[in-house]
Amino acid sequence: MAEREGRRERRDRRDEDREPEFADRLVAINRVSKTVKGGKRFGFAALVVVGDQKGRVGFGSGKAKEVPEAIRKATEEAKRSMIRVPLREGRTLHHDVQGRWGAGKVVMRSAPAGTGIIAGGPCRAVFEMLGVQDVVAKSTGSQNPYNMVRATFDGLRNEFSPRQVAARRGKKVSDILPAREGQPAETADA
Repeated sequence: MAEREGRRERRDRRDEDREPEFADRLVAINRVSKTVKGGKRFGFAALVVVGDQKGRVGFGSGKAKEVPEAIRKATEEAKRSMIRVPLREGRTLHHDVQGRWGAGKVVMRSAPAGTGIIAGGPCRAVFEMLGVQDVVAKSTGSQNPYNMVRATFDGLRNEFSPRQVAARRGKKVSDILPAREGQPAETADA
């Protein structure tokens, strides 16, 4: 009997280890209607952003007759569509990047420590769930939350760490990064 309980406890612990904790943010909820022969059928559409606040983030949309069900569907889709984004010092982007989706355009810039998240609406939700602490973002064009989130993700997919760039070019990381103050200039030129 005790052996069976021990196995169950180990299995429960294993399940806890396997399922990382995600934070989620409801970005938009919209009442939609479908016109049918008898009149209109109302439903709800939800847009949710999910992340572990350590460099992984995803978004999803869900539709249902009731709000909680739409949010649940959107959250499940967001967990399935997660991407990993490399962060510098775990707090900001490695380089400036731009994303587009439809008529929406989002420009994202890395920022010094203490800047905070300077971004509007849906973009802010993405950065908070990603775990970015310092970033400046400007969205132009379409203000539709779906387009803004997709444009932000388009830009984040083009975010690369110096190690990834060096590996792709077949060089060393020191060849990719500019020389820092206080270091000899010849190491930066090599």
